[in-house]
Amino acid sequence: MIEFPIKLAVASKEGLAISEHFGHAKQFRIYEAGPDRCDLLEIREVAHYCLGQHSDQSAMAGILEAIKDCHAVFVAKIGDGPTEKVNAIGVRAVSSYAYEAIEDSLLDYVRRTAAGEEVA
Repeated sequence: MIEFPIKLAVASKEGLAISEHFGHAKQFRIYEAGPDRCDLLEIREVAHYCLGQHSDQSAMAGILEAIKDCHAVFVAKIGDGPTEKVNAIGVRAVSSYAYEAIEDSLLDYVRRTAAGEEVA
């Protein structure tokens, strides 16, 4: 059973929608969410991980450190390798709300998670 509120990280280009690819994110917006409310706590700056045809492993370590206290990270897209790394630190990678409004998406996720649904 999950205790609310929970922290959720969001990759967003403009702060309105879940609009950034995990590997391109330069920051993660950290929200605290419960079934009836969602509040922006802070913005955590990170180095982006995806560098074209290769990746920056030190940047990945920084991203994982930045989101490790979150229940889930919301992204527009994330690859299998990064998903495994995120899952390995106990954080869920969620891309099913890609390009949707942040607060509505987080509230829906919290309600569905509280009801025992799996959301990816």
